Amino acid sequence: MTVASKVKQTLASLKGTQSTLQFYVIQTQDKNAKSVYEESLVITGEAIKDLEERIKVLEFEEPQYKGY
Repeated sequence: MTVASKVKQTLASLKGTQSTLQFYVIQTQDKNAKSVYEESLVITGEAIKDLEERIKVLEFEEPQYKGY
């Protein structure tokens, strides 16, 4: 497994985690829990953005990995 594919796999996992957190934000009635979930959404969003930028760099440097 290449570095690019590992990064993309990690990105997909984070997006799944973000979806789960969004579901929890909607479902919970506990204000403290909701704020923790919302903070976690922000953190995962930043990580997703960073990984997407890294993937762009990887695909630019190694065009054969583009689209995989």
